[in-house]
Order: sequence, then structure tokens, then C-alpha cells
Amino acid sequence: MEAESGAARPGCPAPRPRRGDLFGEAEEREGPDSGLDSAAAALADLSAEAHDAFALACMSDPPIAAAALRFARRVIAAASRAGPLSSAEARRAAEQAATDRGDGDVRLVRERAYRVRREIDRMRGFLRFSLAGGIYTARCAPDNFILPALAGHFSARFGESPWAVIDERRALALRGGGAEPRIMALAEFEAPGAAGEEPWEELWRLYHRSVNNEARQNPALQARFIPLRYRRYLTEFKV
Repeated sequence: MEAESGAARPGCPAPRPRRGDLFGEAEEREGPDSGLDSAAAALADLSAEAHDAFALACMSDPPIAAAALRFARRVIAAASRAGPLSSAEARRAAEQAATDRGDGDVRLVRERAYRVRREIDRMRGFLRFSLAGGIYTARCAPDNFILPALAGHFSARFGESPWAVIDERRALALRGGGAEPRIMALAEFEAPGAAGEEPWEELWRLYHRSVNNEARQNPALQARFIPLRYRRYLTEFKV
């Protein structure tokens, strides 16, 4: 996906064709000439799993670009030692290097990738859209820079209808509907006027109250599935 020039994070690893919607461009914040794109392209040719771990880890906050690059170089070096990079032996060596948790960089990349992947899955279910100014708009404040990973999911969901996801923590907006989704600085996004309370919102809260079984409430378990930091944006938790 395309990143607007005004976005706060204009670069992430280059996409692998099979998952281009997931790995758009995101900024490498430890130096402009980091080689993230070339590392991602090399990993994509060797191991889809290693590439995904690398790209997801690059979306994490705080950033771990240096460790991610060491991870990529370790995987590529292992493949190179095993034989031609197009060979099955090289790919097997790459897979082994990418899963060797005895290495600190591998362990860190995989841990961050897991956290980012989990938040992406959560946001796909937690975002609540309201129609304002003709645009379906949802707000969030994710722990990680995951806007690029939401583009494909919500493009398929909304089709030609205009939509936007606003990351309030990073002052960014992901805008889609009828064209390639784009990330832009929130200041450049023509945000629609504040949406009033919609009829479906009270119906949604009524449904949750109706199915709630007071005798079986488990606040600790609920907090595991719906962490408190996400609830300010969830209709069912609004009074």
C-alpha cells in the first residue's frame, strides 16, 4: 500500500506479493539507509515465514530495526552457506536460522512479531465504525504501528464505500474506499464532523446487556480477551 509523504512513518519492508496488503511501507526509525527493503526482498525469496516475522517485527513499538536487520542477515547468511539461494537446502537452512530462539535477535524478532500479529487480529475485531460525513470512521490507539496491516482486511470489508481508521497515538489516518488505501498524517486527513449517537449503538449495548449472565462474570478473563486500554473505543463499554 502507498504511504503519503506527510505520514509520520513513511517506510516498512517491501511487500511480498502474496501478502502485499499486510506489509506496506513503514518507517525504519534508526537510520534512513537501513536496507530494510532489500533485506525483506531477500527473505521473501527464501522463507515466507521468516519474511512475515521480520515485517511484523518492524511494525512494533518501540522499534527494533537494528535487531531485525541482524535477524535478516543471519537468516540470509545461513542460506548462503547451505548452497545456491534458489535451492531447497538454502531454504531449509533459512527456516532453521529464523526459528533458532537460542539467538537473542531471533528471539526478540519472533516475540515482537507475535505481539504485533496478535494486535492486528484484535483490531480487526475491536474497531467500531460510525458513519460521519459520508465516511465510515473508526478510532484507535494501538500499541504498535499496525495501520498497514489493516488495509487489505477493511478494503475487502467496505469495498467502494469510503472508510478511515485513525491512529490517535501516532496522529495518522489510513484512508480507503474506491482507491488504493493510503496512510497520511492526521493533519492532512479531512476528518468528518463528529458522529452523533447512532441507533445501532444503543441496540448493540442492549444486546450485550441481554446476553450477559451476572452470575458468570469473570472480570479477569474478560480483561485478558478485551484489555482495558482498548475499551474506550468499544461501543459496548460506553455508558
